[in-house]
Amino acid sequence: MSKSQLSQLSQLSQLHAFGQSFWYDNIQRSMLENGDLQAMIDNDDLRGITSNPSIFEKAINGSADYDSSLKNYISSTTSPNGRDAFFALAVEDIQAAADLLLPVYESSDFVDGYVSLEVSPDLANDTEASVKEGRDLFEKINRPNAMIKIPATKAGISAIEQLIADGINVNATLLFSVERYVEVAQAYIKGIEQRKSRGLPVNNVSSVASFFISRVDSNIDEKLDKVGRDVSYLKGQLGISNAKLAYQKYLALFSENAFHHLHTVGAQPQRLLWASTGVKSPAYSDVLYIEQLIGKNTVNTIPPATAAAFNDHGKPESTLETDIQNAETVVAEIKKLGVNLDTIMNTLEIDGVEIFKTSFFNLLKSIEKKISIATQPGSSNVA
Repeated sequence: MSKSQLSQLSQLSQLHAFGQSFWYDNIQRSMLENGDLQAMIDNDDLRGITSNPSIFEKAINGSADYDSSLKNYISSTTSPNGRDAFFALAVEDIQAAADLLLPVYESSDFVDGYVSLEVSPDLANDTEASVKEGRDLFEKINRPNAMIKIPATKAGISAIEQLIADGINVNATLLFSVERYVEVAQAYIKGIEQRKSRGLPVNNVSSVASFFISRVDSNIDEKLDKVGRDVSYLKGQLGISNAKLAYQKYLALFSENAFHHLHTVGAQPQRLLWASTGVKSPAYSDVLYIEQLIGKNTVNTIPPATAAAFNDHGKPESTLETDIQNAETVVAEIKKLGVNLDTIMNTLEIDGVEIFKTSFFNLLKSIEKKISIATQPGSSNVA
């Protein structure tokens, strides 16, 4: 595509010219019904959607959009409860979004067009329960372009492998360290190898590894403020450096030599997906985690405010494979300061699960309250 042709596209839609897919880190019943999602597909080349418990908490508690569906759920079951009600509502959203993105899924040969739904975050350290719920949700959604989100905890690694072997698309989430990313990629490869050994198709199984960015910088910046001397030149550097080094691992793991035996039977590489790309510090550009992480065969799932900012003043160009030596230097210098990155990444994973659990349980309490109101004698409301 020529520069003049690119200039006629929105900034977000230009990402695909550099090999990156724009996914939206948000879902809301209204955007599915009022044409907003379709407009993003048409105008910004939106190629996927991610959700998480925090997003659904905001969507369901922050609007009356779901009251009618909740009422239908309550009337259709003898023992309504918050968890089942949530998943009933969430599945409806995922189905509607997946239907709108189905043409993207088909035209991309199953590479894009996915919509992610996370298993209950309180199952993050239970392999068997995660696998069971992942299977159940995939069956309930009943869309080929649904993707089940599994936190990449130690227990989650085994769940990811099993679900991939089952032919279920997986979004491995809450990745912070390069080492844990490698484990996730290897689990994906093992799952695909199991399918191949059974004579099952592998071309229609997809996975992404959601690597978190801004949360890393927020944590590290606080540590750098306490080292006793001015190291401000390192602030806001590790999130991007960490991602660039993970991408180097991706290139090795899914190179033609390493992945050839699976590529020849149609297997897709598991792409890295940049998550937590909304900038949290006002000291940094609001499009920092988009502009600095653009590269081939990657996904960036972008929250609403950041997507709007990038369309307004973002500069799409290939950046992911630049300054690799500097990325290595940043990591080395931070370690020399006595900052234990292994401990920090482990803490971020634990905290990430806890954040999602809090949102999830707050949402369930709110839904339980609505159910209680709706099931009182003579009541016709859910709020």
